[in-house]
Formats: sequence, C-alpha cells, structure tokens
Amino acid sequence: MKVNRFGRAEILTSDQITLLFTQGFTNPRDKALFGICLYAAARINEACTLFYADAIGIKGVREKLVIRCFNTKGKQETREIDIHPRLREYLEEYQHSQPVLNKYNPYLFPGRHGRGHIHKASADRLLREACYGLEIEGVSTHSFRRTALTAMSDAGVPLRHIQAISGHRTLAALERYLGVTDKQKQRAISTLNF
Repeated sequence: MKVNRFGRAEILTSDQITLLFTQGFTNPRDKALFGICLYAAARINEACTLFYADAIGIKGVREKLVIRCFNTKGKQETREIDIHPRLREYLEEYQHSQPVLNKYNPYLFPGRHGRGHIHKASADRLLREACYGLEIEGVSTHSFRRTALTAMSDAGVPLRHIQAISGHRTLAALERYLGVTDKQKQRAISTLNF
C-alpha cells in the first residue's frame, strides 16, 4: 500500500475519483467494488467479503448496505449504511452485467472460478493497474475510505455521525484517521477576523 509521508493512505482528489470511475474501472464489478469503498467508507476487506444479499435484495439494490460484524476489523458491530445514489447506479450496473447468481456462492464479488470472494490483494492489483494506466500515484485501496471520511468531516458532518458510518470504536481513533486538506486550513485561517 502506498502511503504519504505521514504513514497514511493518500486522499483522492475529485479529478482522480472522476478519472478512476470513468476511465480506470472499465468493469462494472470494479466500479461497484471500489464504489462501496468510497460511497460507504468501507475497508477493502469489508467490501470484498460482502454477501450479495447485503447489497442487492430480491427486488434490486437495497436501501441500506449491510456490513456484518464478522467482516469488520476487530469484529465490531454490524452497521447499516444508506446507499448513495451513485453507488446505487454502480450496483445496478453490476447486477445487470452478471450472469445468473451462483446459488452456491453467497458473495457479492465472487473469487476466481466463482469460489469464495475476491481477495483484497486482487482488488489492490486491480486498483494499481487502473492507477498506472491513468498515471495516478500514491493511491491505495484505503484511499477511498480516508477520502470519504475526510470529505464528510470537511462538509461539517458531526464526528459521531461519521463514526457510525466508519465503525471506529472511539472518536479519538476517527480523528487520527481524518486528513486535513489545504482547503480546510485556508478556511480555518479565513475565520480570523480580528
């Protein structure tokens, strides 16, 4: 995983996100997989190990994405996250691109030869290939999660709400995780009206 000089995954810019989802990820599966990481602030392992029924119900894409406790880091609580409209598009496209669901494999993103789930190392390789083709550097699978959480914080979403989405045990752990952007620093300085 590439990290910045502070030991953290890089935060993606809006332009990088647009490039990745319009030109980098050509497969509907990849858009859905990394869309979950971005629009649900999920860890890559959480996205890779999702069950089909946790995202797509009998009548199509669910209203909420379910990340089960046994898929989370530290076996935290199960959390439900509202499905963002863009993520809904990616999941619907992925659903329609799939052949009939393999009734013997419950995973949303099946592994090689339809067995188990896609491995996070395979997802990392897919991202690296997309980034290489677009000449984007310093991005890792964790960048999507940090980008989402930082964007929510930057928009003024209360930390407790972000914590409910991210699944961090404490606010202190969440705060260490968030990035500080140049825009945030500029806005902070501009509030000094003495």
